[in-house]
Amino acid sequence: MSTRPVLDQIGLSTGKKARLHRILYRHGLGNGTAIFLPYDQGLEHGPRDFFANPAASDPGYVAKLALEGGFNGIAIQIGLAEKFYWEYAGEVPLVLKLNGKTDIAAAIDPLSPVNATVADAVRLGADAVGYTLYVGSPAQEHDFRQYLQVRQDAERLGMPLIVWAYPRGSAIDAKGGKDSFYAVDYAARTASELGADMVKVNFPHPEKQSGVPDAYQGEFSSQQAIDAVVRSANRSLLLVSGGERAGDEGMLDKARQSMEAGATGLIFGRNVWQREHDESLRFAARLKEILAKYPSG
Repeated sequence: MSTRPVLDQIGLSTGKKARLHRILYRHGLGNGTAIFLPYDQGLEHGPRDFFANPAASDPGYVAKLALEGGFNGIAIQIGLAEKFYWEYAGEVPLVLKLNGKTDIAAAIDPLSPVNATVADAVRLGADAVGYTLYVGSPAQEHDFRQYLQVRQDAERLGMPLIVWAYPRGSAIDAKGGKDSFYAVDYAARTASELGADMVKVNFPHPEKQSGVPDAYQGEFSSQQAIDAVVRSANRSLLLVSGGERAGDEGMLDKARQSMEAGATGLIFGRNVWQREHDESLRFAARLKEILAKYPSG
């Protein structure tokens, strides 16, 4: 198990520490771990993601679900934050996503354009902002430039910065794919070196080795892979995504391995709100049972 970094060890400014302390110790289990409910899929994937549970197309329903389920925060785009979050302001922390894109056109050079600011997050009472960084994309230079402005604003305004570290692009596709151990490990390290306070990654798949560098050509267990990803994040807190909805036991096992590796928490969206209401809450409770076993100082 890797050592899980705690707030007193990661060099945070006063504003960032205060906001992250609220997220980690005044919401959820209050034990220094976290589970977030992301709800930006309407932009990223379109309304089809709500077909499994039509009630989830209502942002108010999902915001209430985050409160009922005892989540540490809900991650949404600015339009939903302005029109729906006010009803739950102060009751569940807001993570304002600052960029996003549609998947209507195939992206040759993946880039997630900025559509909101850190100042918007402060105005809305957010406790953190989220930025999607496409690690390895041919559009990396543009991505890094817009990320630089976000990072500087977050530092100036004392706002924690959560980076969705997503490997993307043709070079990534040729080296194991976006969720290979190599790609996820590299993405975690990149986000850490670029100043993320928290890093969100997908669970790595060490069996995906086609075209990966020699160091990743070998027999690695899934536990060894996620252990390495946590180490690569260094003193950036790590969140592991639930990804697309899959079998419950497999997802719960990945959650356990992530927490055993030293992750700070989980970020599960479709795996939660694509279910019927009561089933959503039962599944969230099972995730929190895992988090309860890994308190952070």
